[in-house]
Amino acid sequence: PKDVLFIFDKSGSMDGEKIEQAKGGLKFVVNKLKSEDRFNLVEFNSDANLLFEDSQPATPLNRDRADRFIAGLAADGGTEMQPALDLAMGLPPRDELRQIVFITDGSVGNEDELYAMIETRLGGARFFTVGIGSAPNSWFMRKAAELGRGTFVVISALHEVGEKMDRLFDKLGHP
Repeated sequence: PKDVLFIFDKSGSMDGEKIEQAKGGLKFVVNKLKSEDRFNLVEFNSDANLLFEDSQPATPLNRDRADRFIAGLAADGGTEMQPALDLAMGLPPRDELRQIVFITDGSVGNEDELYAMIETRLGGARFFTVGIGSAPNSWFMRKAAELGRGTFVVISALHEVGEKMDRLFDKLGHP
């Protein structure tokens, strides 16, 4: 079993096709979790919020709650990644392997601060990044995943969501 935390960027820069790609990818992966897995969602723009106070089992009821939560996400506000990372990395540790999946277009200005946070606070968790759109900040996304012992995936078109998220899910399932 694993504990997967999804961090979802819903800032204004994600407007249009990017947020639809990201929502589709997130729903796809959440619905592939096994019932013994645990998960949680962090949505962020200028603020950050958790779906659940702590990770929950991936039961049909909790996956349905997540689907409704994801459907209600709309792009607006600024891009403040640090509060979202604080929420995710501040959750109590679990026995299961924790994997953090960061879904964003990577529009950031404080890269060095975020890299330092990943290096010092990630602990035994793994950090994966999913770049959305035709021009994600690949440098930031690739380096953040490398520091977090994860991988970087780019989804540049809606028709790629299923295939690329399936590959990511395969990596999450085989740490």
